[in-house]
Amino acid sequence: MKKQLIWLVLFSVIFTACEKLDQAPVDTATKDAVFNSERGLELYANSFYNVLPSANDIHRGDAMADYAARTQVPDFLRQGAFGPRQSSGWGWSELRNINYFIANNNSTNVSPEVRKHYTALARFFRAWFYFDKVKRFGDVPWISKPIDVDDPALFNGRDPRAVVMDSVLADLNFACENISTTRDDTRSRITRQVAYAFKSRVALYEGTFRKYHTQHGLGGTADQWLQEAAAAAEKVMNEGGFSLSTAGGPEQAYRQLFTSPAPVGSEVMLAAVVDPALNVYNDANWWWTSATYGSRVSLIRTFVNTYLNEDGTPFTSKPGYETMVFAQEMKGRDKRLQQTIRSGDYKRINGGAQVPAPPVFSYTYTGYQPIKWTLDDMYYDGGSRNINSISIIRYAEVLLNYAEAKAELGTFTDQDWAKTIGALRQRAGITGGLSTKPTEADPYLKAHYFPEITDPALLEVRRERGIELVLEGLRFDDIVRWRKGELMEMEWNGFYVPALNQPLDLNEDGAMDVVFYQQAMPSDRLPGVTYVNVSETISGGVNPQRLSEGTRGELTWLNNIPRDWEEKHYLYPIPESDRLMNPALGQNPGW
Repeated sequence: MKKQLIWLVLFSVIFTACEKLDQAPVDTATKDAVFNSERGLELYANSFYNVLPSANDIHRGDAMADYAARTQVPDFLRQGAFGPRQSSGWGWSELRNINYFIANNNSTNVSPEVRKHYTALARFFRAWFYFDKVKRFGDVPWISKPIDVDDPALFNGRDPRAVVMDSVLADLNFACENISTTRDDTRSRITRQVAYAFKSRVALYEGTFRKYHTQHGLGGTADQWLQEAAAAAEKVMNEGGFSLSTAGGPEQAYRQLFTSPAPVGSEVMLAAVVDPALNVYNDANWWWTSATYGSRVSLIRTFVNTYLNEDGTPFTSKPGYETMVFAQEMKGRDKRLQQTIRSGDYKRINGGAQVPAPPVFSYTYTGYQPIKWTLDDMYYDGGSRNINSISIIRYAEVLLNYAEAKAELGTFTDQDWAKTIGALRQRAGITGGLSTKPTEADPYLKAHYFPEITDPALLEVRRERGIELVLEGLRFDDIVRWRKGELMEMEWNGFYVPALNQPLDLNEDGAMDVVFYQQAMPSDRLPGVTYVNVSETISGGVNPQRLSEGTRGELTWLNNIPRDWEEKHYLYPIPESDRLMNPALGQNPGW
């Protein structure tokens, strides 16, 4: 990683990227030296890694998701608050850089095998770049060569989604077949197995998008993409040498994936790696613990209810689950729950001493406060100090991609279940239902999430995907491809409060943690207890923090501000400034 960052810095001096399509690359005297040697190709190729999301992009990526309550309703979901003037993402500098490389990687001074490897690497990143663009905008211009300033193609319109995605698939196929790197212990470089894993992500997205977004008329090719997804995932499963990490057992294995300084190499396939020697950190603790810096993202109760009991039965099959208080609902559950949010006897480190750390209401709105990406030591809470590497692709996702593609195709077997969903649940300490597919659909999932899905196994695959990949930046993409945007309107609800003015011990350590009250704060306040006002109104208007049944019930947050999902939200609008420069781009429907 250190070498990669140094070369990136050096390369930025040699080649300056261009932001708009009509800018030519800066030609330099070093061009021949770069393309006439393997070292030069390596140097140039390092610049492609700018296409990948940063560590902060990943750990913040689910700030807009159906299961995420946050400080404010995103403008994207507020009537009249978002449109072409607010839209962004129409930058093309990385593509110009990649195409320039592909066009010039033809020197006979470098062996054909080496040139093919680096072209494959470039095409992998072009596929990544275009996949992001298609997810965001749908139809986009397909550009496979560096365009000069006088090229009339600069003012072409957008190409159909099918044309662009077929080209993306061709790039990924070339990358999978020709990237020669098969092992990278740093988990920061693109290998052949990473290319197959990413292909499974892309093909699953496109296959399900085409299946459920029937208005685009692409449903007839959905299964072809799903077959590509299953085959790519199976390639990794059979030949990749990766496995689910079980170090630390069910109580620790899951969270260690997200707090380890070095990527957990058995499972993490690609990561944004920290390097203290180069002052490369991330800000996960600051963003996830600060009352002011981050978005104070908290999980909602409707989603937390989907975590199974340890025996594999639905939590929502328990009598009285609706009124179960926080400390009780956390018990006997999928072990990933206690490794995702503050619960049980979770502790943090303050000056070397371990201290109890129940949910803190200066941060959380629902009581379900995430810890997935945060380090336990409070030292890391202020500024960009985090030393944990942030995973970009995990083997667990490959298993889920395989399971979902097979379930969508109707070819998901008990054997497939056992090596994917069963394996993930076994790692999480679940004891039941690991070897055979379910035969009955969970009524809670159907009522609250997917009433249109009749296949019990597919329902469970979607449950598992939400839980295993929670807060890893993939949820909004899932909602879009499933055409389930209405989930973004789901109530931001929190844990159950049985009564006003009743102290609650959230972690059962004998010390009271929080009291919910209305009107005036109690005069006989307990030391060390947080008091939260849940009155209908407060000074200045409606109180955004209330109880669902007035003086008791689930916590609710920002129910007074509507979140509106419309069909147009499945694609972002083309930014107005870019349409002004090229009217031929047109606009996405509804914007």
